[in-house]
Amino acid sequence: MACTHIDAPELQAPGPNQSVYREDCTQCFDSIDDPSGLDVCLFCFNGGCTGDRNHSALHFSSSNHPLVLNIKRTRKNVRREEPPQKVSKLAIAAETEADRYDTTTQINCYACGVTGVDKNLGKLSHVVDAVLKANTFARQEEVKAWEQELTACEHTLCLEQDATRQIEQSLGHCSACDLKENLWLCLTCGNLGCGRSQFGGVGGNSHGLAHTQSTGHPVAVKLGSLTADGTADIYCYACDDERVDPELPNHLLHWGINIKDRIKTEKSLTEMQVEQNLLWEFSMTTEDGKELKPLFGPGFTGLKNLGNSCYLASTLQALFSMPEFAERYHIPNQDLPASSRPAEDLETQLRKVADGLLSGRYSKPDSDVIASEHTPENPHQKGLAPAMLKHLIGRGHPEFSTMRQQDAFEFLLHLLKLISRTQHVAPQKDPVDAFRFVMEQRLKCLGCKKVRFREDEQENISIPVPIRRIPADNSMEVTDSQGKEKAKEEFEPVTLKECLDIFTAEELVELTCGACGNKDGFLKRSMFKTFPAVLAVNARRFEVVNWVPTKQDVPVIVGDEAFSFDAYKSKGLQDDEELLPEDGDTGSAANKWVPNEGALSMLEAMGFPRVRCEKALHATGNADPEAASNWLFSHMDDPDIDTPVDFNASSGAGGDSSVVNPEQIENLCAMGFSAPQARQALKETGSDMERAVDWLFSHPDAVGDFDEGGSSEAPVETAEKEKPGSDKLPANFQLQSIVCHKGSSIHAGHYVAFVRKQAPNEESASWVLFNDEKVAKAGDVEEMKKFAYVYFFRRL
Repeated sequence: MACTHIDAPELQAPGPNQSVYREDCTQCFDSIDDPSGLDVCLFCFNGGCTGDRNHSALHFSSSNHPLVLNIKRTRKNVRREEPPQKVSKLAIAAETEADRYDTTTQINCYACGVTGVDKNLGKLSHVVDAVLKANTFARQEEVKAWEQELTACEHTLCLEQDATRQIEQSLGHCSACDLKENLWLCLTCGNLGCGRSQFGGVGGNSHGLAHTQSTGHPVAVKLGSLTADGTADIYCYACDDERVDPELPNHLLHWGINIKDRIKTEKSLTEMQVEQNLLWEFSMTTEDGKELKPLFGPGFTGLKNLGNSCYLASTLQALFSMPEFAERYHIPNQDLPASSRPAEDLETQLRKVADGLLSGRYSKPDSDVIASEHTPENPHQKGLAPAMLKHLIGRGHPEFSTMRQQDAFEFLLHLLKLISRTQHVAPQKDPVDAFRFVMEQRLKCLGCKKVRFREDEQENISIPVPIRRIPADNSMEVTDSQGKEKAKEEFEPVTLKECLDIFTAEELVELTCGACGNKDGFLKRSMFKTFPAVLAVNARRFEVVNWVPTKQDVPVIVGDEAFSFDAYKSKGLQDDEELLPEDGDTGSAANKWVPNEGALSMLEAMGFPRVRCEKALHATGNADPEAASNWLFSHMDDPDIDTPVDFNASSGAGGDSSVVNPEQIENLCAMGFSAPQARQALKETGSDMERAVDWLFSHPDAVGDFDEGGSSEAPVETAEKEKPGSDKLPANFQLQSIVCHKGSSIHAGHYVAFVRKQAPNEESASWVLFNDEKVAKAGDVEEMKKFAYVYFFRRL
């Protein structure tokens, strides 16, 4: 029987920007390396496995796309003389896929029941060739991992230069020190200043940055990166980012530098970033030099690094080790939701990752490593590549859609929000419920002593870590990039209890009492009203050094034993206390605009003054610290940036942490949405218009938020809603998993996860290290716990 679909109108070659899923199944991690291969739909290019799960047949039944290209790959038995190079933008190994694998293809038609359809019939030859040559979805993501899109900015486009003069480059050195490398030329005045020491591996005393701060000249170019074809590292300190200068040759010629004569002498920032990321290696050995024992089996599956994606891998490992996530998404005997585009469905991708991590199907030693002559004593796994989930999570987000390293804690918050928005059909529960609890904020007037309470539902806490330096005389000596000895800063260790005591301590806030008119302010204290099943804790160890938020290695002592949170539970209204009246005048504390405490704390931890932080939060919706920090960087030159502002002066019923911009509501209403729906979408997305639109289209049945901010009383249905968490005592928590970070910045370095779980053939739980694709029994966990970035505690 001949196939009747070889000339179907829908049969078209993939476009240049169209994803082709020809490496692994979109619904599980079975791949072209499996014995039966992978079917690629020739109509929509979905990848479907053909083994016992047969997601290829499931795709046909849901989409009615009949023709598939089966691709099967087998490893060649090649004896290597040397280990293969790591792939980067700096060094591309000559070995190709054809050198390592034998690949066979076959066209099948599900509708006609025909296997081995002749590729030369109809449109097949053209379509199949295009599918095999197209960049796969995974490859598209890998390419992005090493590329950075740079643009011009107003400071490079509108650059004004001082009077011309000749720069003596052969004798050039920093204008403030003797460094002759890592030199940055100010394009405004021609000053030569050394760069920041964290960029490049060579010395740097940040004199280029100091010059910018003293003169306001924003744009500089790294002399050693200049090439004859016009490329160079250009940094805009005003934007605090890398940029391009379309007029760079003319701007350099103004200072007597002919770019056509330049020879590159130093690595570019991009090259150094690639090199640094390739060199980040988390120790996989014990203190006595023995290699950590790899672990395999259900729950012990690694995740491949997709390029700066260790923040995602470590967070996923911590989450899917929790029973709430395992029970919600790992459902082996239940069919996946029918979808014609499973790669674009978050539910499908979360269940795919859960199956990959928890089933044990893919947790086995890497056969490529075993086949190599350079086999280590304990070969690790190949690791699963969660490229589809990463794409979905980051879609539309200004940071997580990129391939740059990201903050694991911010990623956790973003992922939990996305999961909460998805549909959870009974008896399935939202796994994020396990994180939810209520914090109670207590305000007490210093004049009349009356009190007011406010409850906030939260999913985490961010605790301050006090930074106390050990005197330099007692610090250890280390060697810098130039071989010179310098003192390494060390910090006094602090306990988890001390951090929590600071977090829940009273502080003075400047508010006018609406009951007694006293202007001395209020004492504010936040404590737990209820406790969650899982408490996520972010340890803030940051301070601003040379205008750069820097993570300091302050040890936080956290034991394995249960820790009591009873002392941090709110006692509520006491018998000798009187509530402030709810209907007080417009100056009452309840009606005041109050900055979001979590976001405010994160901004203050970066070193910004409180006045600036409050202004930024008020301007950006009072919810997103990232948006607020971007606002701060773009308004640092405002003449009134440090002038205190009364945000409640013009409106007695000023907002709270959920105030939204009326103009944004009008813009969304102009698109056909109702005002309540627009208000709810903006509150859900931190007043981000682009994400709000996406949220509205994905929640067409949303009722909307009818609270316009003019009332201090909650609706009846909100008041009667059951509070998340539990207020029962005792509240004892035990550390279950941690996400650790190695490096001085959360946007560089490396993340790993440690999870307490029972390893195979062991009688009790122990700590397991998840380092990208490597999974091993952990070594010195006590030392790593001191420097963890995110802690996950479980209530006992």
